Amino acid sequence: MTGVTAVPADAAPATAYSVVGDAPAGSSNGSAALAGGTVLESLTRLSASELPAFVDSHRPDLDRLLSNPPQAGDVSGVWRLLDPVKQSALVKTAPHVIGNLEGIPYSVRGKANALDLRLTIADTTKRLTTEHGKAVRIELQRQLSTLANVKKALASKDGVKRTLVALDTSADARASIVIGDLATAHYVSVLVPGMYMSVGEQVVDWAKTAQNLYDQQTDWLRRVLGPRGGHSIPGVATVAWIGYQTPVLMNIGGLALATQGANSLERTLEGLQAMRQGDPPYLSVFAHSYGSTAALLALQRHTVTVDALALMGSPGSDAQSVRALSVRGGNVFVGQASLDPIVHSAFFGSDPGSPSYGAQRMGVDGGVDPLTAAKLSGSSGHNEYFTAGTECMRNLALIGIDLGRLVMSDTTPTAPPTVQNAARWVDRS
Repeated sequence: MTGVTAVPADAAPATAYSVVGDAPAGSSNGSAALAGGTVLESLTRLSASELPAFVDSHRPDLDRLLSNPPQAGDVSGVWRLLDPVKQSALVKTAPHVIGNLEGIPYSVRGKANALDLRLTIADTTKRLTTEHGKAVRIELQRQLSTLANVKKALASKDGVKRTLVALDTSADARASIVIGDLATAHYVSVLVPGMYMSVGEQVVDWAKTAQNLYDQQTDWLRRVLGPRGGHSIPGVATVAWIGYQTPVLMNIGGLALATQGANSLERTLEGLQAMRQGDPPYLSVFAHSYGSTAALLALQRHTVTVDALALMGSPGSDAQSVRALSVRGGNVFVGQASLDPIVHSAFFGSDPGSPSYGAQRMGVDGGVDPLTAAKLSGSSGHNEYFTAGTECMRNLALIGIDLGRLVMSDTTPTAPPTVQNAARWVDRS
């Protein structure tokens, strides 16, 4: 997993290539007729010295692996057949493909995308020095600004590593930055954004939101678990995911981009579960606005299952209840701010906050934390659910570490608790 596979806006849902078939009869390792899956399998038959020439002659086939990718488990199987020298050669010669292909270890994808980021910045900078066309220069400068923001968003905070597990540097850039270690974390939370959340303008703030969630989840685990005989608390990873072209005012009225987002999110979650098959994490999806519609579409397909889903400011989907979603135990939460004009619109289908839907209502209007007595801010309107210090972020942190029973509902008393009452809340965990 979890990464963002670069997918064109009109891409169809993922279908797998066969990655174990033989090359076409009469073909050589350099045959341009090789199918995408056979290209992968062919890598195992090449020496490290042959890989660069093979990659150069098959770049279109390799690029097609991202628009119509093989199953993550198949990719992982091929990758394990490659010795470290071949793996390193592929990272150097095809960083964009290796960095965005589900089934490649996340640490490798991080290295590949970091290299792709550096090379693209260098190439774009060089082109800018020789380009004279005004329109092209404006586009190159925009791309450089986007890449600079991705680089800025990767800066670690308090020693917590950040990994760029996906990067698409095209005009509608996509990126996915992980806070923590996605390969080992016991709890994984994927943040899915709504409209106006482009990589160029929002990736730094989105990574900051994921970091805030990471910090809160870690703090809650320390608080609830307490001393554990010298053992460390379970690991946490949060994913600042911008894996689709989020809409703007002019194109938010349809489901085309939501379907694109659903396709990409589905692959991300499938990839994570394939990579963690023997040690599955507790997996949560937190989706806002149009992104919640994309998440609902993905989970209506029943190809991947998550442990918890939280929807904020959702315009809905055609799912009529939590029973239509691949969420274990119907563990679905809904946050609806009182001044949010979207939440009762059911613009794309049913209202997830309606009683008949069966989701758990979580408080977002602010109050006093019944465990810590901390004052929590409210989320006003449509765009403040992920603001630090809010009741919503407090609730999301607990949902993501399987403590949804401690979530403040929209009817939770807000009076400061006694010490005894707070202790009883913790005991319930």
